[in-house]
Amino acid sequence: MLIRYGTDKNGRPVKKAVVYTREEHNIPKEKVDYDAILTINRLRDAGYHAYIVGGAVRDLIVGNTPKDFDIVTDATPSKIKRLFRNSRIIGKRFRIVHVIYGQKIFEVSTFRSICEGSVGNEFGTIDEDVQRRDFTMNALYYDPITEQVLDYVNGMRDIKKQVLRPVIPLDRIFVEDPVRMLRAIKYSAKTDAKIPFTLRKKIRSNADLLAQVSPSRLTEELLKIINSGHAQQIVSEALETDLYMSLQPAATAMMYADSKFEKNYMQNMHKLDSLIIIEPDARLGKKLTYLIKDFIFTLTDWKKEIETHSASGELYTKTWKECRSFVLPMNPQRTELEYAVKSVLTDMGIVVRMPKKSKRHSAAKDQI
Repeated sequence: MLIRYGTDKNGRPVKKAVVYTREEHNIPKEKVDYDAILTINRLRDAGYHAYIVGGAVRDLIVGNTPKDFDIVTDATPSKIKRLFRNSRIIGKRFRIVHVIYGQKIFEVSTFRSICEGSVGNEFGTIDEDVQRRDFTMNALYYDPITEQVLDYVNGMRDIKKQVLRPVIPLDRIFVEDPVRMLRAIKYSAKTDAKIPFTLRKKIRSNADLLAQVSPSRLTEELLKIINSGHAQQIVSEALETDLYMSLQPAATAMMYADSKFEKNYMQNMHKLDSLIIIEPDARLGKKLTYLIKDFIFTLTDWKKEIETHSASGELYTKTWKECRSFVLPMNPQRTELEYAVKSVLTDMGIVVRMPKKSKRHSAAKDQI
C-alpha cells in the first residue's frame, strides 16, 4: 500500500490518499472497457490526468462487470472536445463531454470545485472533486494504465466492510441533492452494504425533499430501479424510509391501505428482478407490466366487464388513462406504457392489438 502526499498551506507534506496496487485491489484489467482505456490514454498523451471513477470502480472491486465507465480529468470540456472528434459537449450549467464509440457513450467530466458546495459548476482539482462524491464507495479513482486505485476517503475499507458512508456532511448531502437518498438505498441493495442508523434516520427525516425534484429526474431514477435487478429490495427500502411516496404515490397509498395489495405488488417486483436476470434487454413495456398489473386488477369486476363489453377498445382506453395517472410522476414513453397495459389485458382474456416495438425503447433503459 502506497501513500499519496500533498502539501498544506504552509508547504508541509500531508497525507492525501492511499494508493492501492493491482495486487491489493484485485481489479481484473480485462473487465475494463478497451475504449475507456483508449480515452484515458489519449487524455494522458495530451498531458492531462484522467481516471475511471465512481460506480465502475466499485463494481470492479466487488467482482461485478460495470455497465458504464465514467471518466474524470483535469482537462476542461472544450479541451476534451478538441481531442475527440467523436464527442459532444452536453449541459448548459454542468458541462460534460460524451465521447462516443459506436453504441457506447463514455461520460467524461472535469474535476469540480467545492467553492459552491457539492453542486456548483466551477472546475477544480481531484482533491476537491472527491469531496463532491456522494458516498465513499463511489469516491475511488482507478488508473487503468498504472493499475492503481486512489482512495481519499477510505472507500476501499467501506466496500470491504459493506457499509454505506457519506462523503458529504449529513447536514448538506440531501439538502443539496435529494436524489442522493434514492441512490443510497440503490447502492445498499446492489452491494449488500448496511445503511448506518444515523444515515437512515437522516433519509427518513428528509424524505419530503424529493417533492422538489423534477418528474424527469424521478422518472430516470425509477427506470434505474426497474432495470437494476434489485427492485424488490430497493422498493422495500424506499417504503421503509418514506421515499416511495414521492416515486410512486398512488401505489404507496394503496400499499399502506391494503396489505394484500402490498404483498402482491412486492411479489411482482420479485418477478421483475427475475425477468432482468433472464432477459436484461427486454423492452421497457414488458417490465412496466409488473408495476401496473395489480392496479389493473383493482379497477373493476373484470369478469363482468368482459361479459358485457363486446368492444375491447373502450376497456383499453379507460384502463390506459387510469394507469397513466397511477404511475405518475413517472412519465415513460407512451408506446411502452401502451404495451404494458395491453399485455395485462391480453393475459386477462381481452384481445387487443399490441403496439409495434419502438425503435427508441432502448433509450429508456438504465445504465448503472
